Amino acid sequence: MKTAIIGLPMTGKTSLFAILTGVHHETRMGSTAVRTGVAKVPDARLEALGRLFEPPKVTHATVEYVDMPSVSRESLRDPAYLASLRVGDAFAHVLRLFEDETVPHEKGSVNPLRDLEDVDTELILSDLVVIEKRLERLDKDRKKIKNPELDREFDLLVRCQASLEQNQPLRQLSIDADDEKRIRGFQFLSRKPVLYVLNLGEGDAARMAEREREFREGPLAGRANTAVTAVCGKIEAELAELPPAEQADYLASYGLKESGLERLISATYSLLGLMSFLTAGEDECRAWTIPMNSHAVKAAGAIHSDFEKKFIRAEVVNWQALVDHGGYAGVREKGLLRLEGKEYLVKDGDVLVIRHG
Repeated sequence: MKTAIIGLPMTGKTSLFAILTGVHHETRMGSTAVRTGVAKVPDARLEALGRLFEPPKVTHATVEYVDMPSVSRESLRDPAYLASLRVGDAFAHVLRLFEDETVPHEKGSVNPLRDLEDVDTELILSDLVVIEKRLERLDKDRKKIKNPELDREFDLLVRCQASLEQNQPLRQLSIDADDEKRIRGFQFLSRKPVLYVLNLGEGDAARMAEREREFREGPLAGRANTAVTAVCGKIEAELAELPPAEQADYLASYGLKESGLERLISATYSLLGLMSFLTAGEDECRAWTIPMNSHAVKAAGAIHSDFEKKFIRAEVVNWQALVDHGGYAGVREKGLLRLEGKEYLVKDGDVLVIRHG
């Protein structure tokens, strides 16, 4: 799963990408370079299992991020830029809320709602161009041959066009599963889920939750397939320079319990409709990424394709029960280790032991 980090110039998006992924390169204004990096998904459950089993390896789930050049009308005419945007599964749109006289804003003032609408408008216009071209082609094809599928696609794209012409991104359009398949190949930009990342100034750092709530219940209320999280880029940059033992005290000095980037990664994971199940033992403790509402047999396939083909049963226990009772012997004794079949819906935080042929 890829998340493209987008936004206007001077919002702090490239700095956040570097802190998230550890990928550092000097980037000049106007650069068209696309960079990719991977961030670990923070997971206190996995850390607890690691302390219990003390394996040589503790492996976190990961999210892949792509640092995109700034969104503009010109960049959206570049086929290479568009191709990089389209392969993303979601966007993390960094909105600048911090004031800094040494970092000029291209619009002359800091106004996150204006910036949000400006970027959305560019994505909408890009999708309209694609739809108009396809409708022209469909109109010609429908005159030549009678095909109900062409008619259904035409009607769907007319609905999409109407939504876009009302300045409504396609992520807010409600369509059924069949229609979702029909438009999936277009990879419409305004259809992708968006995590709005509020990049706050240092003075607002202690009010992160409050600022998130202001946006969630205010301008973003009722917007489908969107989420919001807040970070302070300045604090995150300083935090990244500290040894782990000092980070908690540094966050506490701002009244914070966790890094904003940890919340950003977790919010990305959730927006993409993902969750983790865990495997734990003396060799390795590991978090595995699967879509929510996945069956046990699909979870087995995430570990190895042979496990899915030769699946027999899954031994399942909640991670907390496993920690509380000191390992597998303890949960077996208490009758907390269950045997589940192929159709079992895996829950976030389940620890699985796969039995296979």
